[in-house]
Amino acid sequence: MPFPIHIVSAGSLKKEIEEASAGLNGMSARPPFFVKSNKGRLGQVNRQCTQDYKIDPIRRKQRELLGYQPRRRIPDAQVEVWIGISTDEVVRAGASWSNWSANRYPLLEQRMSRRDCEAWLVKHGYPVPAKSACTFCPYRSDVEWRLLRDNDPAAFADAVAIDDLIRGMHKHGKIRGELFIHRTGKPLSEVDLSTAEERGQGDLLMVCEAGCGL
Repeated sequence: MPFPIHIVSAGSLKKEIEEASAGLNGMSARPPFFVKSNKGRLGQVNRQCTQDYKIDPIRRKQRELLGYQPRRRIPDAQVEVWIGISTDEVVRAGASWSNWSANRYPLLEQRMSRRDCEAWLVKHGYPVPAKSACTFCPYRSDVEWRLLRDNDPAAFADAVAIDDLIRGMHKHGKIRGELFIHRTGKPLSEVDLSTAEERGQGDLLMVCEAGCGL
């Protein structure tokens, strides 16, 4: 590439979860796990992992490249940050939290969707990457869970293991209730990930003679 590439890291979120499950820490970087109360009510933990494991490490590297130590004031408009949010996720686009950096969204400027990006990659001979997410990310849809299960069994097994591990995490922290990765509040290993067609529900639309579609 005609420019330097810097890889940053804040450590292992998986390791932090494992230590928190063992009562060794309080899991400050909370993934948005689903939590079931003693009364069976299902809620969701406020997400902190993106801030701790993505945003903060990048901002620390930006400070380093600019030559500013932590807590030292940086003049306004020193950095332009390009973020690859497409039109499919336009609600995630927003202004920077700091005056010294400004966010820019090139894909939105070009009105490009994820499908447009995939078409561009194919046209120029690049492989189409999978959607970026932790193996145990609770934001996965059932379609994405099926793809992970079928295409990467090891990663799916890892997600199942983490799901089992977090169940009793409330015993060591301030979270009141059992934690789950899947939005149903069931163990991931027990969730029915079959398609409607596989369950025999692929053609439920019965059209009467009058053509009303009921």
